[in-house]
Order: sequence, then C-alpha cells, then structure tokens
Amino acid sequence: MHALITADTIGGVWTYTRELVTGLSRRGVRVTLVSLGEIPTSEQTEWLEGLKDVDFRPTAFRLEWMQECEEDIAASSDYLLAVIRETRPDVLHLNQYCYGSLECDVPKVLVAHSDVVSWWVGVHGEEPRQSKWLRWYRSAVCGGISDADAVVAPSRWMLEALESHYTAPRCGSVIYNGRNPGLFNPHLTKQDLVVSVGRVWDAAKQISLVAGRDQRVDVVIAGSEKHPDEVIRGARPALPARHKVQFRGMQNAAQLAQLMGRASIYAATSRYEPFGLAPLEAAFSRCAIVANDIPSFREVWGDAAYYFRQNDASGLAEAIHRLTADRQLRLAFGNLAYARARERYTASRMVDQYLSLYESLVSERAAVA
Repeated sequence: MHALITADTIGGVWTYTRELVTGLSRRGVRVTLVSLGEIPTSEQTEWLEGLKDVDFRPTAFRLEWMQECEEDIAASSDYLLAVIRETRPDVLHLNQYCYGSLECDVPKVLVAHSDVVSWWVGVHGEEPRQSKWLRWYRSAVCGGISDADAVVAPSRWMLEALESHYTAPRCGSVIYNGRNPGLFNPHLTKQDLVVSVGRVWDAAKQISLVAGRDQRVDVVIAGSEKHPDEVIRGARPALPARHKVQFRGMQNAAQLAQLMGRASIYAATSRYEPFGLAPLEAAFSRCAIVANDIPSFREVWGDAAYYFRQNDASGLAEAIHRLTADRQLRLAFGNLAYARARERYTASRMVDQYLSLYESLVSERAAVA
C-alpha cells in the first residue's frame, strides 16, 4: 500500500499527521507526505527521522482558508498532480477540501478537520457575509466533498456541519482523532494547576474565558499569539494581566506533555471545536477536563468531562473552584477522562480505521477496473 498524504504545518493537523504517518509507516505502508502552509521547522519534523518509506516533500503553498490563496491553490494542485504521476500512489489522503477535486484516477479520501463557515457560525452565531472570496471558498469545498470517494470527519458534529453548510458527501463517515498514550505521563504528582491550550488570536478557542478574570488557582495558558495568515495578521493581541494567570506562548511537544503531566485540571474553553486534540492530550495525562458545554465536546467526552455553562466565564471559574476544592471529585474526573481516551481515542485505533478505509477503496477501484 502506498498513500500520498497532504497536510499543513499550522495547528493540530500537523499533530494529527504525525500520528497517522507514524502508524502507517510502522504497519508497512509507504507514504509520500506533502506539507503546505509554511515550511516546517527542524523541531516539527524530528518525528520523521527513522521512519521507513516516508518521502517528505515540504512546500509553502498557501492554504485554502487563507485570503488571496486562489493562485496558490491552482499551483499546488498542479504540483500534486505531478507528484501523483511520479510516485503512483494507491490512495490519496487529503487534509484540504480543494484537492478532493483533483482530476486523477486514484481513490481520494478527504478529511474535514474544520471549515471557515462552521467556524464563523460557531464564533458569531450566523453565517459570514457573502464576498468574492467566500463564494470561491464555498465552491472549492463543495467541489472537493462531491468529488471525493470518501469523506471523513473527526466527529458526527463535524460531518453534520458539512452537510448543513455545504453538501452531503456520497460516502461520509466518522473516524475520531487519536494520540499515542505513550507520549504522555499520567503518573506524575499533580499540582494545583490549571492548563489551557489555544491560539490567543483565534476567537473560537475563547481563551478569554480563563484569561479575562482573576483566578483562585494558578493557570497557565499555552498557544500561539501570531495569526498564520499574513494578509490579516494584526498586532499582538492584548493579554490582560490577571491574578494567577500566566501566558507561556508556544510550547513544543515535550514542554506541553510536561505541563499537562503536572496539571490537575485542563480548561477546554473553545466555543467551536470539531474534535480537540489538546483536551485529549490532557486526558492521557490524567487531567480532569473542565469543558465548555458545546455539542462536539459532549459527543467526544460524554460523562467523562465536567461541563460549565456554555461560553460563561463565571461558570468556568465556579467549575475550576469546585474541582480544586474537592480532591476526590477532581481525581474521579481525571480517571474518567483517562479511561475514555484509552478506550476510544488512541492513535493505533485511528490508524487501523484509516487503513481499513484505504484498503476498501483500493479494492473497489480494482474491482471495476
């Protein structure tokens, strides 16, 4: 089996790609990996060292959700077609909508991690205003969904959002994201510490819920403060000085794992989150998850998270205070999150499901050839 996989190096998709490619390589799958968005740093690509049969091709083509990206999308599509002709993969695993419309005789798996319209609705409560760029974007997303042989979402909520805002795929399914539990330590001594991870500039992450008021317990916030799209990049966001709240900025994987290992509580503040890798990492670190009461978190975490009133900073503060004051309750929710993550959201399970999908599509294509 030979899979060509596209990814971007900005945000959680790169972490997801790490788990997927690592798992596929260890199962004997040959991988051609094409990254887009920004050329990754050496630190971002360390995990590729030692993997067998992985051909990594980094590029800096702009991503489809970025403004003024149309020319880059056309050029990157031509580039991908050239790579496909050169490498002759058995299946395409595409993490961007627009490439679902690539004209080639190779089965195409399109993964819907998030999208502009559902993000906007999640943040603003209504669809964005029409514009030339948005019409182009909607057309690209709808075309990719319609032309893909299979569309995968990381939650039922995300799959339903696609159908609501764009079009229904001909073959849609859910494969929940996964992480390798061995990368995290659930056995460290816990401190009275709350951690939250999120892009400070991204209103969907809603870091302001925990950063915008004084806290009774130490809170550490980790995440990028610089928007990746230079077209709309502004000044550094104003970070309020609050009692017991500390901003750490970007952290590497080892730093985040250490931070979550020491933390007793993880604050999942997002108002829009199709899955959420950071809460999963916290769960594998045996943190109690305090989660915004949104449908996707309910789907992913069920009764294994302690929910606060939707988008309510006071509700979050009350939830943190209750868990901090009640050690047994905090430990119980930490154990519940850890158990659910081990049962449902391991990288091994995710990779097995993708590999099964690849094999079924390749077999179907061979049967009609």
